Amino acid sequence: MCGLLPEPRTAVIGVVADTHVPDRVKQLNPKVLELFQKARVDTILHAGDISSPSVLAQFGEVAPVYAVRGNRDWFWWGKLPMRRMLVVEGLKIGLAHGHGGWKDYLLDRIHFMRHGYDHNRLVPRLLEAFPQANVIVFGHGHTPLNRWQNGQLLFNPGSPHFPDKKDFAPSIGLLYVSAGSEVEGEIIELA
Repeated sequence: MCGLLPEPRTAVIGVVADTHVPDRVKQLNPKVLELFQKARVDTILHAGDISSPSVLAQFGEVAPVYAVRGNRDWFWWGKLPMRRMLVVEGLKIGLAHGHGGWKDYLLDRIHFMRHGYDHNRLVPRLLEAFPQANVIVFGHGHTPLNRWQNGQLLFNPGSPHFPDKKDFAPSIGLLYVSAGSEVEGEIIELA
């Protein structure tokens, strides 16, 4: 983990999504917590499909956690928002799982079954939801993305357990914030 921005950094944000504990895996990959501790993250963002309160508790032992509800977060129904806007060191961050409402989810599911997963199916609704955000953090596809589009950083950390495609390793992300609210993202493979 070399980091992408020159010092001084004003914040390091840990980003994770699609942990699916315990609905798809028994426990959180221990490398996730180790990497966040090593990076000295100031904040952790979880972009949904958490599945168990114990996961957020584990992250909370490392740094303050902000999370949104994903399509598999039945336990969190009414307890976590579908999306939220955060400001960290002057940086505006939109946080959502990315699946939209149930109608969007079902239409996307049919499309993905026929054509495979594609971030571009989700991006328009995320851009519409967060027009003022400097960074849009999302999950859902289990596929990492670290791309600038029209002045906004679109950032999906992938999944620490279940990448969508076999050519991706399990992954998490870091956002490095520097003076002036400049930001760079880094995807970290866990393999």
